[in-house]
Amino acid sequence: MKRRRRGGSRIAKNDSLPLIELRQCSLVLDDHVVLDDVSFALRRGERWALLGPNGSGKSMLLKMLRGDIWPTPTGAEERIYRLGGETSRQPAGMKEHIAYVGPERQDKYVRYDWNLTVTQVVTTGLFDEDIPLTRPTASQRGKVDRVLRRFGVWGLRNRHILSLSYGQRRLTLVARAFASPARVLLLDEVFNGLDVRAKKKLRRALEQPRDGHDWVITSHRPEELPKNVTHLARIAGGKIVSTGATKHHSQRPSSPATRRSAGRRAASAKVRPDREGPWLVRIRNAKLFRDYRPVIRDLNWTLHRGENWAVLGANGSGKSTLLNLIYGDLHPALGGTIERDRMPRGTRIEQWKQRVGWVSPELQANYFAARSIEEIVISGRYSSIGLNEAATRADHAAASRWLKYFGIERLRSRGPRQVSYGQMRLALFARAMIGEPEMLLLDEPCTGLDGDVREHVLELIQRVAESGTQIVMAVHDANDIVPAVNHVLKIGKGGKTEQSLRL
Repeated sequence: MKRRRRGGSRIAKNDSLPLIELRQCSLVLDDHVVLDDVSFALRRGERWALLGPNGSGKSMLLKMLRGDIWPTPTGAEERIYRLGGETSRQPAGMKEHIAYVGPERQDKYVRYDWNLTVTQVVTTGLFDEDIPLTRPTASQRGKVDRVLRRFGVWGLRNRHILSLSYGQRRLTLVARAFASPARVLLLDEVFNGLDVRAKKKLRRALEQPRDGHDWVITSHRPEELPKNVTHLARIAGGKIVSTGATKHHSQRPSSPATRRSAGRRAASAKVRPDREGPWLVRIRNAKLFRDYRPVIRDLNWTLHRGENWAVLGANGSGKSTLLNLIYGDLHPALGGTIERDRMPRGTRIEQWKQRVGWVSPELQANYFAARSIEEIVISGRYSSIGLNEAATRADHAAASRWLKYFGIERLRSRGPRQVSYGQMRLALFARAMIGEPEMLLLDEPCTGLDGDVREHVLELIQRVAESGTQIVMAVHDANDIVPAVNHVLKIGKGGKTEQSLRL
């Protein structure tokens, strides 16, 4: 007789029963209703897309489906799993059948300094482990190799994950999910941070008719969804406001926000650069390395007053590395130099950082332990992660002004784990602006933002640039370039760069 799992029982196969089912589930965090009386079912053969704005509850719903968070007890809530030939009301023993990919899992590697190789990360998916604990068999190693090739990360297999770009890390975690034995995939904003080529690879994998996975995917951009989505659910204010089956869509219409972006670019009013005037940053003969590998070669670049730059390139091309150099977290290799305005040799780099606003996915990952959103914003006045001293009255007043400016003043007392990824990104924008910087460095600034919030943020960036703050923004999607940008730096294969005026 087969041993039964605790909390589960053997069941007869019944394709009509949901694989995962939530009934009347709510989630309350610090007196804030995150999910409100939600019922949801994923059945065999279904592929769901969850659509909704930042803070609507999409990510929390995925976490509840997997069993990473528990519903708030009301007496009516039920969560039922029917996976692996068993049924259970407990997630224990069921998680091995459910793979999750999302920004919070990706941030874990930064938070806990899990600097594993790409092969090690993908291999942990076989056993649902965070770090390697189980030795794979030859057959399992073969499966990992096939998945690495399938998603185009074979060439990165010996690289350490913390040396990769945001998009390369995301693709590695997607490969990890596909290497797992899981039947169900929960994909939270999985296209964020991926360049066009990587998005095509992922979409092709999800559209495979013989893949055997059932999945739920969240997205801010309907045009990115795989064409074989079978069901749509819309979420707002913690409630599922509509659900229904959908025909396979062979065409992916662009969102209104994307169309507005195109119109905004066509009607751009440029800030006039002064190529002969004073400069803010000057780089000469710079070579930049990541994980002992050259990323950018022989870069000569000057940021003059009045200039705003977009840095373009594929995942892993070196965009983030360049911004880290400008900010002062990296140095060029021997033989290269970087000069910063009013920063003579020997000046502490902290003085420069107080003149620069900085927004990046990696910075966001480092703020998981902050006490409140307000504290995160105030820390921007001191260019620190967290606060070393009590905030002053002036600090609180400045934070209030910028929280209101970005429309998140109601979140000021919440912790970073109590807001959505997109809301956290808005907090980082407020943090970047609180010091009234001379320059904003924006690394993939729209990652994690829904269409309307993304459009609002791009308008705010444009307004900031028009006020005289210079911007350097690294993007892989040209739709995220604001009209104030008047120069483009493209990073191509082999670290070669090309500079041009943007008309």
